[in-house]
Amino acid sequence: MYPAAFLLIGLTLVGIAYSRWHARAFTRRFPNVGELIDIGGYHMNSVHLPVGDGADLPPVVFIHGASGNLLDQLHAFAPALTGRAEMLFVDRPGHGYSERGGATNDLPDGQAAAIAALMDKRGIRRAIIVGHSFGGAIAASFALHHPQKTAGLVLLAPATHPWPGGIDWYYHLTALPLIGWLFAHTLVTPLGQRRIETGTHSIFSPNPRPDDYVDKTGPHLVLRPSTFLSNARDIANLHAYLTSTAPRYREIAAQTVIITGDSDGVVLADIHSRGLARDIPGAHLLWIGNLGHKPDYVVTDVVVAALEKLAGQPIDLEQIKRRAEARLMARTDGVGQA
Repeated sequence: MYPAAFLLIGLTLVGIAYSRWHARAFTRRFPNVGELIDIGGYHMNSVHLPVGDGADLPPVVFIHGASGNLLDQLHAFAPALTGRAEMLFVDRPGHGYSERGGATNDLPDGQAAAIAALMDKRGIRRAIIVGHSFGGAIAASFALHHPQKTAGLVLLAPATHPWPGGIDWYYHLTALPLIGWLFAHTLVTPLGQRRIETGTHSIFSPNPRPDDYVDKTGPHLVLRPSTFLSNARDIANLHAYLTSTAPRYREIAAQTVIITGDSDGVVLADIHSRGLARDIPGAHLLWIGNLGHKPDYVVTDVVVAALEKLAGQPIDLEQIKRRAEARLMARTDGVGQA
């Protein structure tokens, strides 16, 4: 019995050491490009791009999804919008380089309040809120609880409604006391590194993933034990939260554009995106054929057009959607003929 116990203890210590070493390596590979700001007892990290002289759009705040960080949205939208709008790219609490804060940040309402406080610190009075995937739940919460700060909503492949089924087993395990801590500090890092390539390709599927996506966006950062624990709490709490919150979406008054793909293999677009289009008064749903879970990268032009529309410009979103669909169809046909 004693040799087995010593072996288990030894393997656990090796796993902890391995995870800590790699967490430091991930930080060196993807250093913080933002600024940490105290928002009242803990620090939020963000990249703030000021407005240019030729700006034609209101400020825009970008909220990343589960397992992500601000680099994801930064590399998707900064090239297309620099100079046109003041932009704030946020590491959600416990993600990227933001501190977790208190237990209120285990739910989207708390994270939305944290982003509102960060906007105050950054001097942004009102903005269009863009949320991708899990970030869609936080963007919707933001519109519900901070309407005076919401100039519009753009929801990209959002996760906003209760869905049938559950979540991956490792999120349940990580959410458990003690066992979850041990799992996050011993096995998540070695197992997760083996899934980076396949996982990032799958979130883009059926669209191709950009070759430089991993190097630019730092998905490895979520494999740091403390970050993975925050991510697991977010996901483990989401279903119950959405069950209680989704009936309130009819209270959202902000103009809303929802951009989603008919081939999304990560969230059930029929439940989430169609549900939002039904629940938010006047919401405009852009349902795009041959699009997966990453409209931010694959149809960036459609997202920019949505921002222009919310800014009051005479934009025909349906025409731009059709152009994007034709482009995606041409790419699919080209792959099929190769």
